[in-house]
Amino acid sequence: MRGTVMLIDDEAMIRQSTEQWLKIAGFEVQSFEHAEAGLAALDDQFPGIIVSDVKMPGMDGLALMAEAQRRIPELPVILITGHGDVDMAIKAMREGAYDFIEKPFVPERLVETIHRACEKRQLMVENLRLQQNLSSQSGLDAKLIGISPSIQRLKRELLKCAELDTNVIIYGETGTGKELVAQCLHEFSGRAAHNFVPLNCGAIPEALIESELFGHEAGAFTSADKQRVGKFEYADGGTLFLDEIESMPANLQIKLLRALQEGVIERLGSNQPMSVDLRIVAASKADLRSDDQFRQDLYYRLNVTQLHIPPLRERIEDVPLLFAHYARQAAGQHQRELRRTTAQDIQNLQQYNWPGNVRELKNIAVRYALDGSLAVADVLYPQEPMMSVEPEESTLSLAAQVANFESKVLGRSLSRHQGNIKAVLDELDLPRRTLNQKMAKYGLNRSDFLPESE
Repeated sequence: MRGTVMLIDDEAMIRQSTEQWLKIAGFEVQSFEHAEAGLAALDDQFPGIIVSDVKMPGMDGLALMAEAQRRIPELPVILITGHGDVDMAIKAMREGAYDFIEKPFVPERLVETIHRACEKRQLMVENLRLQQNLSSQSGLDAKLIGISPSIQRLKRELLKCAELDTNVIIYGETGTGKELVAQCLHEFSGRAAHNFVPLNCGAIPEALIESELFGHEAGAFTSADKQRVGKFEYADGGTLFLDEIESMPANLQIKLLRALQEGVIERLGSNQPMSVDLRIVAASKADLRSDDQFRQDLYYRLNVTQLHIPPLRERIEDVPLLFAHYARQAAGQHQRELRRTTAQDIQNLQQYNWPGNVRELKNIAVRYALDGSLAVADVLYPQEPMMSVEPEESTLSLAAQVANFESKVLGRSLSRHQGNIKAVLDELDLPRRTLNQKMAKYGLNRSDFLPESE
């Protein structure tokens, strides 16, 4: 089924013919003669949209829309009338109508509009379901958030690795969450009662990294005024996480290999060997096997098991869930009311390429949660659009690139003016009919850009 439609029209012939047409087009249809009967069948679990005549005995279509959207915020409502005019259309759109269609209408146009509205509604329902599920999750699902096949596969592989207690290399782009995966490996392993010790090999000066790893005795070098326990020693019994291991200096790679082979270390300035029992989890952005600067004997010592974290652009279905999680987390930490994301927000999030992966998404979610004046589009695209081709668009046809640019310009203008159609018309110097056509073409709905108070 393409979606569920509640059809309300007091004219029996029109209602029956429209119902038949929609069923042939693949929609599930619930038809009613009066608005009051439709509302009686409407609850917060309703998965579809409403298509209603405007002029009806008793409650009219505008009043029906107001009550339906009071019960289910952002519920798409398409209004149809044979008595409409421009003023009524503007009033309907201003009050939250998804679209306004005059009789006699072309059935294909109505079907296309209903299909877009159903897609929007299904997106909203799925996002709400995922957010509700997230609050009840526990264990690994509560830590590695996602429903995509790639993240589910990662969870299964992670649990197997945790049981094996072998050294692991984690591969992933910057911002994908390599340290979080390493923490999960530790927490679901037999070493969870001991320390998880992270060390970013690329963030420590070469002169200090050996001391960080193995510790030192007082007087071992000029600034060593007291004894210091190194990461190896502190992680004894637990897990040592070496992030950006590809940046480790060559001379230290030799010492790391010896420590792994023999299970013994020495503090700088000491001749006393110490036995250590720990698990090494290393992380890298690049393939260590093909890295000429990385020792192959060390690679084989570490590469007992591999885990690959997919970039966010390859698991885009996880984006709304992750965004909701981080926004809720930020709102709770700063005692802010949790903002509700619109269908347009979700669409913008899923159309973005996420070069910074989950780290970038978390940053955007926090900004969105803490600044009530920002729409998602404002955070994703802080600069005004430039007439240039982005790398990921360079393979598209000219028509596709122009359409992509036009959609972004319209969306940002609607967001900037919070759904004020007149302001958008003035800014972009467009006729109202042209703006309506283009908004319909790109699935832009005024209701998605209104301030929350409205």
